[in-house]
Amino acid sequence: MTRVLHIQASPRGADSKSNEIARARIDTLRQHHSDIVVDTIDLWREPLPEFEGNSAAAKMTFFGVGELDGAKRTAWDRIVEITERFKAADHYVVGVPMWNGGIPYRLKLYIDILTQPGLLFGFDPAKGYFGLLSHKKATVIYSSGVFAPGAPAQYGLDFQSNYLDWWLRFIGVDDIQTIRYQPSLLTQDPAKGLHEAIAAARNLKAA
Repeated sequence: MTRVLHIQASPRGADSKSNEIARARIDTLRQHHSDIVVDTIDLWREPLPEFEGNSAAAKMTFFGVGELDGAKRTAWDRIVEITERFKAADHYVVGVPMWNGGIPYRLKLYIDILTQPGLLFGFDPAKGYFGLLSHKKATVIYSSGVFAPGAPAQYGLDFQSNYLDWWLRFIGVDDIQTIRYQPSLLTQDPAKGLHEAIAAARNLKAA
């Protein structure tokens, strides 16, 4: 069985280009894997807890600060529940629009909830941080309406794919496929770019 976690970071639903391209990718995976199971997380509908004081205090207990009890234990148990759902997937398909040069805040909250010591990363004084995931794949769809690779700096900088690529590798996901639909205000034919991005999603290796 192949488990796919479809993470929707855009709040625009059916109007979202990143969601549309991600669906094309998932359709292709379904065609090649009869046993595929798709779990979809719409980050704008998912009841994610705030990463607040008790969550931060629970995290620090793994570095020897305080005890994991009471409200900290309750917060940690919810973090573990969310993270186990993430870890159960074999393949992550993530649609990510660019917001102000970076990623939407709901995706950042999700990442902050997931990225915990002993769950997604470890630490060794000699070798530093290391990811705890292995044999995972990711297809990441990046969209934007102003920034585009190669556009002049006044059209923005990329804190979107640079950050997400770093994070995936940090937690141990190093088989990463990237699809971009990023027409800038200088793009002559955005529709052509969308067609090409959807075609790329369907043509990526299905394994």
